[in-house]
Amino acid sequence: MKNIRTILAAAAMLSYGAAAACTNFIVTKGASTDGSVMVSYAADSHSLYGALYHSAGGKHSQGAILPIYEWDTGRYLTDIPQAGESYSTVGNMNEHSLIIAETTFGGREELADPAGLMDYGSLIYITLQRAKTAREAIGVIVELANTYGYASSGESFSIADPGEAWIMELIGKGSKPDTAGINTRKGIVWVARRIPDGYVSAHANQSRITTFPLDDPENCLYAPDVIDFAREMGYFEGEDADFSFCDAYGPADFGTVRGCDARVWAFFRTVADGMDAYEQYAMGYDMQNRMPLWVKPRAKVSPKTVFDCMRDHYEGTPMDMTRDLGAGGHNCPYRWRPMTFEVDGEEYLNERATATQQTGFWFVGQARADAGPDMGILWFGVDDAATSCLTPIYCSVQEVPECFREGNGSMLEYSPTSAFWLFNRVTNFAYMRYDMIAADIRKVTDAWENGLLEEVRGVDARAGEFETAAARRRYLTRFSVGKAQELFARWSKLDRYLMVKYMDGNVKSEHGDVLAFLDSDAPMAQHFVENGNGRQIPDKIRFPGYNEKWKRAVAADNGKILKVVK
Repeated sequence: MKNIRTILAAAAMLSYGAAAACTNFIVTKGASTDGSVMVSYAADSHSLYGALYHSAGGKHSQGAILPIYEWDTGRYLTDIPQAGESYSTVGNMNEHSLIIAETTFGGREELADPAGLMDYGSLIYITLQRAKTAREAIGVIVELANTYGYASSGESFSIADPGEAWIMELIGKGSKPDTAGINTRKGIVWVARRIPDGYVSAHANQSRITTFPLDDPENCLYAPDVIDFAREMGYFEGEDADFSFCDAYGPADFGTVRGCDARVWAFFRTVADGMDAYEQYAMGYDMQNRMPLWVKPRAKVSPKTVFDCMRDHYEGTPMDMTRDLGAGGHNCPYRWRPMTFEVDGEEYLNERATATQQTGFWFVGQARADAGPDMGILWFGVDDAATSCLTPIYCSVQEVPECFREGNGSMLEYSPTSAFWLFNRVTNFAYMRYDMIAADIRKVTDAWENGLLEEVRGVDARAGEFETAAARRRYLTRFSVGKAQELFARWSKLDRYLMVKYMDGNVKSEHGDVLAFLDSDAPMAQHFVENGNGRQIPDKIRFPGYNEKWKRAVAADNGKILKVVK
């Protein structure tokens, strides 16, 4: 989610600054511990408000109209005929467990169509209303973009259903008006590849499909002119078999690899062996040793592993954002924008990890063949993935929890009942003393997510006992809404706890840890250690100070003034 177009600049770092948004991880059913197909997504934008959107499906009368608004900006684009029947959606998932997510790679600037009327966000949400399967979705996306003209830049889509997962990459064809002013190039060039069962894949704002089979429609689909158009535009010369979509339409450079593909590498190295061989590529130093489009994990991947991979800051790698001086005195793995800075004429970068401060919302969608198409789960959360929490929303719900509801607050209006604002309060407090506060938050997150992963098994069993789909939907809606509001209440209590414990740079001693407090009905004052005089005055206050790297840096910078004279 962003309003940018990556410009392939001569200076590599210019593209690094532009390509800095969303992340998708994809796990096929044969690669998952529970046989589900999973797609993760972080909608990363400094201006996007985190909300969960719902549209009701149903029959539509002939002549009904569907207005189209650009997802990033809200700008009205056009009206199109409504389908005779639409499916209900919640977030990026529909009632048939179809999941569609995206990352923008931008690609060649000249391929933007200023007259296009179908942006990437509209492609996602209209397709969710009109398609039941991943293969159907590919066809709907192509039809919509070619019929109305494509209004965005290059996109990578993750498209999954309970049986299979695909990566689809597309870009517009630019503008070439005829004498009547009609664009003769309206539409897109594209390719879609089915991820082999038992494998995982990912993309993060850099086109990743290179060469592809030209005679395998079961596993690879593409625009008839995808190669010919590249030849026409001067992007490709050679044999058809050697054609690479990425190299033609979204070439990589240091910036797009370091700022984008590095996030793919971080996921791959967590779940698969042999990824150290691509470390130099991920850092942008060896551009020839390109990573594969998909890899086979060393063991089947659990939903919780995917949740946690979305929390990555390159820990344990040379790009570890908690280790350098930029992390400050409390190992904070965040760098405020801009993405680059200059010192004495030399340009340097701020790393762009999977978890980032500007996330509006994020999710891990599960399409589960064993549970039934109307019982897929959208594990949904708002704000920075590393210090927020996912809660299960069944794909057939009929309403959205108040805490996630569109219109409950905005980026310019605080709402005390909004999860987005609550999670931002807690997270921004955590950034001040990340090494300690984030550890407390992570305990709460892990307990919640692990507990709900167990709880949904019982919910699945209970839902299967209902005689009608309508009754099952009502039950799943009550569960999803109730759990989301329960999480909101738990995070509100956590917010107050963290403020009391870490106020003013000290740390109050306590009886038990954060989970002991959250799971107790006792007053907060009884949780913290007091001095025994009955006046709720804290005792055994700790002053942990700063980490060693920070102390040495301060001493080196201003030691002559700060040195204690003995």
